[in-house]
Amino acid sequence: MKVVAAYLLALLGGNTSPSAEDLKKILGSVGADADDDKIELLLSEVKGKDITELIASGREKLASVPSGGGGVAVAAAAGGGGAAPAAAAAESKKEEKVEEKEESDDDMGFSLFD
Repeated sequence: MKVVAAYLLALLGGNTSPSAEDLKKILGSVGADADDDKIELLLSEVKGKDITELIASGREKLASVPSGGGGVAVAAAAGGGGAAPAAAAAESKKEEKVEEKEESDDDMGFSLFD
């Protein structure tokens, strides 16, 4: 995933055809290890392809993957990144986190100060 992120950062920086050395330089700047095999695999897979088309194709594929959490994630992906579905998904995640904290406070029914 970090190799893909480095590739996308290079593209955003204006490099239309990043090389393995470019990706290694980006990864090295944040202290991440660069795996030559993964870099070469990514570069061979994206060579000659438009990144926006690859992202759109991947988004379509992800929309069909069941997420196990209901239709919120699918609706957000299929909706093209609209603000309303994204806000609903964020609110749903906040509620889940609050519930987890409440459950962890009652861990085993005793506290250190009893």
